[in-house]
Amino acid sequence: MRFYSFGAGMQSDLEEGQTLSRDGDAVVISGLNRTFTELNYIVGTISDHLLLINGRSISLRELCGRNAHVTLRIR
Repeated sequence: MRFYSFGAGMQSDLEEGQTLSRDGDAVVISGLNRTFTELNYIVGTISDHLLLINGRSISLRELCGRNAHVTLRIR
């Protein structure tokens, strides 16, 4: 996970096997070993959420609007 600012719902504790590092202006949490069938977000009003798919960046704010409730499902 890559974060550029701290906000509500952001992971604040590391679990076993996870590491925290910096990459320029970003905070990076590595070592995530979870599988999700869906993720729920509320698109930010100040910071945008970006979805990266095959090297393409998609702005959830542009796609869905600010404060939109978004569920990402893997099928």
